[in-house]
Amino acid sequence: MSSARRYEPTWGVELHDGDKARFRIWAPGTEGLSLRLGGEDRAMDRADDGWFTLDASDVSAGTAYAFVLPDGLVVPDPASRAQEGDVHGPSVVCDPDSYQWQNAEWKGRPWEETVISEIHIGTFSPAGTFRSAIEKLPELVEAGITAVEVMPIAQFGGERGWGYDGVLLYAPHRAYGTPDDFKAFVDAAHGHGLMVFLDVIYNHFGPDGNYLPRLAPDFFHPERHTPWGAAIAYEKTPVRRFFIENVLYWLDEFRLDGLRFDAVDHIRDVESKPDILTEMALRVREVFPDRPIHLATEDNRNITSLHERGEDGSVPLHTAEWNDDFHNAAHVVASGETDGYYEDFADDPIGHVRRILAEGFAYQGEPSRHADGETRGVPSAHQPPQAFVDFLQNHDQIGNRAMGDRLITLSPEPRLRVLSAILLLSPHIPLLFMGEEWGETNPFFFFTDFHGQLADAVREGRRNEFSKFSSYAKETIPDPNDRDTFERSKIDWLHAESARGQEWRTWTKTLLALRQKHVVPALKQAGGHAGRMLDSGAEAIAVDWTLGKTVLRLRARFAKDAALPEADGKTVFEYGSGDDAYVRVSVSEGAA
Repeated sequence: MSSARRYEPTWGVELHDGDKARFRIWAPGTEGLSLRLGGEDRAMDRADDGWFTLDASDVSAGTAYAFVLPDGLVVPDPASRAQEGDVHGPSVVCDPDSYQWQNAEWKGRPWEETVISEIHIGTFSPAGTFRSAIEKLPELVEAGITAVEVMPIAQFGGERGWGYDGVLLYAPHRAYGTPDDFKAFVDAAHGHGLMVFLDVIYNHFGPDGNYLPRLAPDFFHPERHTPWGAAIAYEKTPVRRFFIENVLYWLDEFRLDGLRFDAVDHIRDVESKPDILTEMALRVREVFPDRPIHLATEDNRNITSLHERGEDGSVPLHTAEWNDDFHNAAHVVASGETDGYYEDFADDPIGHVRRILAEGFAYQGEPSRHADGETRGVPSAHQPPQAFVDFLQNHDQIGNRAMGDRLITLSPEPRLRVLSAILLLSPHIPLLFMGEEWGETNPFFFFTDFHGQLADAVREGRRNEFSKFSSYAKETIPDPNDRDTFERSKIDWLHAESARGQEWRTWTKTLLALRQKHVVPALKQAGGHAGRMLDSGAEAIAVDWTLGKTVLRLRARFAKDAALPEADGKTVFEYGSGDDAYVRVSVSEGAA
């Protein structure tokens, strides 16, 4: 085991004693398995529980290897740390200690300081690599951002994609660079004072390059289904280890500051006590007691059980929840759109924003029209405000639109300014999608790099998805597999330097400086039931938060004649006085 590693891995290959290596894989679906190493196939030892093991000498970092099934099929290691080529080719032995850290003393930052920029490595910089992304990190710091959240990087089929179709969950995507290149990115971010979070996908595997069904059919429940195929059998020990070790691997070897767990409502593990999401968090708290690790979940159910605080305000499990309700309600306020899931927020969008800011979720057990009357959510006011990650847009809400539209192209600017101020000055944790800080207008499309029948299915599926919208002709929907769709999704750094870009960047920088001065210190003392809604009518928002000895007051309106209650305290920000869209934030110190 690596001298620096904090856990004992069971999946994958481990170097030891200089030139020796142990290869391990769980493949109960076959009675025989060989390791292809150095042009030679070597029979592996099989245990009764389906684990195959082989010890080899003369192995070093960079050595290629693969597994060979009895029928001759050659497959990569499901726990590959790096690939020689694509997801179908050989895996590569890696030395976890090869990278020399320059900021080894980094100890992280507290959660209340978090301001997130969500980025996609392939479209964040012109070159689309880990190393080229390093050059842009000072731009984020200058704007007041404190954390980078990287969209999934686990290797997926093809060169281009969002990353949510990963199949080799331990291997950084080769098109972005090597494992050491990703470590260099994290290292550089820490040198700039930035935390780095990684989006991880544990609810499914992608459709191209997943050989686990051949090696280990028991990895899945064929009788249970998710939107992406057979459900994963998390209750089985080898499967459980695969995912829990993956969590520890990213946090330990790459020194990440946290993870974002995608769509955990599709991680069903009712047989296990504790369930796998709880066990993951408990293991993280056990293995990393010496630095803050922040774990965020995305969960359409609006639950709070994973994010409850200890009596002392500590975080025993997960830190926060991505709050889709905020986006959904704010989007209706900004654009007036009420199609699809936005219909649940069409009745009183401003009222929904008001409740979200004060209590966390909009839906706390009410019936959802979009879900045919099914109730959604639980009471959430007892959660501290920093248990919610809010955003006006992210990769999903932009990229899952037919034309990849950003909100700045859909909303009157005064409304967007007010909503932006609310996002950045509320005591919830704010997230911006890359380029949002300077008012980026380039679209972010859904893009892939599939071929053959899979490419045809993805293309037609995408176009059929929007066929019911009369505003889109089927042939105008961009082909996800066209390289141009990917290229057009790259953010425009020249726009960031334009007069318009500088204007928006100054706006963001000003708001985030005020946040660090007035909101962040108060969040250190924030507890549950902090927010209180005041009577303000259908076109206005009035919320007060008691954060320890600080009271933060927000007053906003979206119609000129909308009445707002008075707000005591020092005004720290005001925009739109006399206009339809108006916002003011004030602070009182020394409150009981």
